[in-house]
Amino acid sequence: MGGATAATSPNEAEVDPDKVRICHCTDCQTLSGSAFRTVVFTDPGSFKLRSGEVAIYVKIAESGNERQQSFCPKCGTPIFSASLDDDPNKVHSLGVGSVRQRDRLIPKQQSWMRSSQRWLDEMDALPQSERG
Repeated sequence: MGGATAATSPNEAEVDPDKVRICHCTDCQTLSGSAFRTVVFTDPGSFKLRSGEVAIYVKIAESGNERQQSFCPKCGTPIFSASLDDDPNKVHSLGVGSVRQRDRLIPKQQSWMRSSQRWLDEMDALPQSERG
């Protein structure tokens, strides 16, 4: 299923569904407002912002690398992160929650497990409901 198109409204990119990752680093926890962030990496140079503009926040990672974190200026939805360079072939990291086809983007890898919240293994035991 490689080379699928991931449409985020109003953006699009070519992605490889085998490149969906859950990141447990503390930066991703903070930036997502959750216990982890789920992303899919775009094929080099395939991300296109079709309309509108995104707001950018530059985050300095533990490694010292600067990454632009983009989000919708109207609703705050995280859209992508990427390096700061102007390389037309750069890879973007799309927030899976903002991708229309998110149900088809199943995580294949987890990273930064040292920062993972210890309660994640216990989630199946929590009471569940279909709606709020």
